[in-house]
Amino acid sequence: MTSPNAPTPRPGILDIAPYVGGEAAGTVRLASNEGALGPSPRAVEAFRRMAGEIHRYPDGGSHALRTAIAARFGLDAERLVCGSGSDELISLLVRAYAGPGDEVLYSQHGFLMYPIAAKSVGATPVTAPESGLKTDVDAMLARVTPRTKLVFVANPNNPTGSYLSAEELARLHAGLPTGTLLVIDAAYAEYVSRNDYSSGQDLVERFENVVMTRTFSKIFALGSLRLGWAYAPPAVVDVLNRVRGPFNVSGAAQAAGVAALEDVEFLERSRAHNETWRTWLSDVLGELGLTVHPSIANFVLVDFSGQAAGKDDAEAARLFLKERGILVRQMQAYGLPRCLRVSIGTEAEMRAVADALKAFLTA
Repeated sequence: MTSPNAPTPRPGILDIAPYVGGEAAGTVRLASNEGALGPSPRAVEAFRRMAGEIHRYPDGGSHALRTAIAARFGLDAERLVCGSGSDELISLLVRAYAGPGDEVLYSQHGFLMYPIAAKSVGATPVTAPESGLKTDVDAMLARVTPRTKLVFVANPNNPTGSYLSAEELARLHAGLPTGTLLVIDAAYAEYVSRNDYSSGQDLVERFENVVMTRTFSKIFALGSLRLGWAYAPPAVVDVLNRVRGPFNVSGAAQAAGVAALEDVEFLERSRAHNETWRTWLSDVLGELGLTVHPSIANFVLVDFSGQAAGKDDAEAARLFLKERGILVRQMQAYGLPRCLRVSIGTEAEMRAVADALKAFLTA
């Protein structure tokens, strides 16, 4: 609520529903898709070594970090831009390429930051319906208009865990006007082991209107440091470097990011752990009669529809878990009120979730 005498924000700003992250005040924190094993010990040590340098401005171009990212993923370092989390880069892209009268397109159950970013610059967010909780390429293309400036696709998608194959992603791009920017949000790409998956890297290298964004907040478990990156055509890189802050990534974050990238053994262990316990949790909850939607990320979407009266209430299940110190994410804001999103955690945490949900369903 603003006072009649207070400065007035631009039209549309007060229409934004603020983003609300997963709860953090619990014993078992499975609401924010954080890395189950925590960060690499090398990243922690690199962070600590920066303690005596916090009076220094960081490298504004993140040169060492961009070089490490390029080496790890086989990319061109000159096509990389680092940011304060991938959400900063998403906001910068919208700010740079959209405004009043323009449209920003995304799928029905896509990441909530897409419409928030659109509204913040006066653009109109447009959703396309999904098919089976998956981005529908035809539905997306049907909603493209001359006003569509950006199209966002989270691949894998949060919160559904579904994905578009490389072929489907290429078909979506092929149907877009050359003046429309396709942004592929591949925050969970490191967890994926499917042969038909593409993070979008190949499209970035072939076309002038594709950007891929990534993050260190998930498998690298550096969420608190706010670190992300974008891989983009040279013209888009130039634009992002013009609109971002000159020192938008802290020195400690850059150092930890380099160290995390170098610890390949820890990365592989984190990926294997996720595969094991995502499969285990999905199977166990399925045996309880719950619907667990297929996921290739580090979380599962659990659907309570079809349960007995009172047991089909996802919010009641969330509160039941919370009373036991287990935090999971409610999905009302994503249009999935019968669902809860559960991050993959440690073995002990997964067993605790399974036991608690069994108790909820049989109480």
